Amino acid sequence: MPNGAYHAITSGTTQAARSRKSQLRFFEWAACRALLFAAALGAGCFEPVADAQSASLKLDDAIASASQIASAAPPKAEPGAALTLGPGDVVAVQVYGRPELSSTIYIGDDGTIRMPLAGAVNVSGLSPAQASQRVAEALKEGNFLVNPQVSIILSQFRSQQVSVLGDVRAPARFPIESRTTVLDLLALAGGVNESGGNVVYLIRPDNSGHVTRYPIDLKGLSDSKSAIPTLTLRGGDTVFVPRAEQFYIYGEVTTPNMYRIEPGMTVLQAMARGGGVTPRGSENRVEIKRRLANDRYVTITPQLTDPVMPNDVIRVKQRIF
Repeated sequence: MPNGAYHAITSGTTQAARSRKSQLRFFEWAACRALLFAAALGAGCFEPVADAQSASLKLDDAIASASQIASAAPPKAEPGAALTLGPGDVVAVQVYGRPELSSTIYIGDDGTIRMPLAGAVNVSGLSPAQASQRVAEALKEGNFLVNPQVSIILSQFRSQQVSVLGDVRAPARFPIESRTTVLDLLALAGGVNESGGNVVYLIRPDNSGHVTRYPIDLKGLSDSKSAIPTLTLRGGDTVFVPRAEQFYIYGEVTTPNMYRIEPGMTVLQAMARGGGVTPRGSENRVEIKRRLANDRYVTITPQLTDPVMPNDVIRVKQRIF
């Protein structure tokens, strides 16, 4: 084949490949933009406009708003932060070779500890290792010691506390360590009561005083398909355990009472939860009094496979014959 023809074919093939690559890049860009547009539209961030230029500007604003909404998702499990000191904590300070400088010190409300010779040293917000360096620098800068070796051990941790409220055995405030999780806090509170819900809420304030509530599903403890909550707590957090959704059953059942609704519970399972139907009762004579959205009640005759709704009142009647 002549060299000119070979170069022409090679050049044409290269140009065609470049053209296809450019087309693929354009389609990828268009697909990503379309997905962002759909997310913005679903979030209510986009409104129809009259001209194309305004529509383009509106689309960019909508995409930016959708990105902000996505960033407001519940916090993921994060590595345990370093333990930080604060007012109310008690630390044991040891200076190697100088036992007269070693002591157990209370961190004051201003976040300082009173060290012999060095005076007030601010350690608030520092880890014990960082506080040790701060004290060593204070002793060195004051020309009290040439090369001080200082170690600080946390004796009592009171500055970082969290609260647990709601349907737990022992609601209270607890001091937390650097890697205390939601499950650790529930264990400190004695665990969730039988009537407690599977979804608990983490209430977390930020520096500006704004409070955000994050739902945390506890079903991962018994369901391998759900994730186990491992979120690390921070000082000032509150965990609230609401009461589980419940139903009521009475009439011709062995143990009429109020019970929690399990996921996917049917009317037949609800009767079994109530101890089963008595010899005088009938599974075919069941009625449910159900509250509607407008707080009105209706009475229905369900099938045994119908789901039980929150606050349902189930009555099992006597058999006719």
